Amino acid sequence: MKNGILIAAFITVLSTNAQAKIDICVFDLLGKAGESYKMVEEWSLAAKSWNADLNLMPYQDEAKAQSDFEAGKCDGVSMTSMRARKYNKFAGSIDALGAITSNSIAKKAISYVLDPRNKNRMVSRVNGEAFEVAAIAQIGLAYVFVRDKNINTIEKGKGKKFAYLHYDQAQKMIVDRLDLVGVPSEISDFAKKFNNNQVDVIAAPAYAYKPLEIAKGLGTQGAMFNFPVINLTGDIIIRPEKFPAGFGLKSRAWSIKQLPKNFATIARLEAEIPAKYKQSLSSEDTRRYQQMLRDGRIELTKLGIYDPLMMGVLKRARCTVERTNFECSLSGE
Repeated sequence: MKNGILIAAFITVLSTNAQAKIDICVFDLLGKAGESYKMVEEWSLAAKSWNADLNLMPYQDEAKAQSDFEAGKCDGVSMTSMRARKYNKFAGSIDALGAITSNSIAKKAISYVLDPRNKNRMVSRVNGEAFEVAAIAQIGLAYVFVRDKNINTIEKGKGKKFAYLHYDQAQKMIVDRLDLVGVPSEISDFAKKFNNNQVDVIAAPAYAYKPLEIAKGLGTQGAMFNFPVINLTGDIIIRPEKFPAGFGLKSRAWSIKQLPKNFATIARLEAEIPAKYKQSLSSEDTRRYQQMLRDGRIELTKLGIYDPLMMGVLKRARCTVERTNFECSLSGE
């Protein structure tokens, strides 16, 4: 009888452990072959030491990953911060228009957000449900790619077709302000539209250049302008009550340690874009566009899209690295 009780108890333990696996929806354009998915795999391995057994579910469609997360099919999701901003405005505002102009500023900003002193800001409630930012990774600065290198000023871009991510209000604002013809797109198809001559202009990080074959769209007449319009990060968002106590803090500490390797990968990918495509803007145009993006940030912050505290953090980071920038003497952020 005792043996029967022990066996039953053992089976119960095994079954409890089996049920303890936590599903994570992981978006990567390349599925399991992508850099983002590989990073989440490393995170999943590390999570074992934080008493969490994770089951990764790859998605090449970000909208589907998000909808499955919201439907409760997974209790964690890895996605771009433009979508993740919905669950945490503070962390999601790192990617505000023109707010990060170099990888060194990006590293400062991400490190600041992940600092344990901000642990309370990492948890937020949306429609009564708790969400927590468990990790942040750099995807890269997004640059403007054009099919015709003669489109090298705002004025020449008027009337040209631009593939923008339809769920990002900031991109829609810029499209309207520049008198571009906006073509609503998803991450999964914006580059295809560029390559197939359906649009004239896109903004993308170096991460997308090879896998999305952007060189096809550039052809012999295209160009990439060395002016970052936005910074892209990836977030892992979790339902904290589904994870062991203290999981978020341990996860973010791990995330900070990955940043040097993360940024080294970004530098390599940026260096792999052929120099023949890279063009610089004049100092006059650079300042003009920075001013335009600044005005957009301030307006979007007033509208509640961006977190005002984060806007101040990012300005300090920019002015620490670029002390002579015109905005450093201005108030408003």
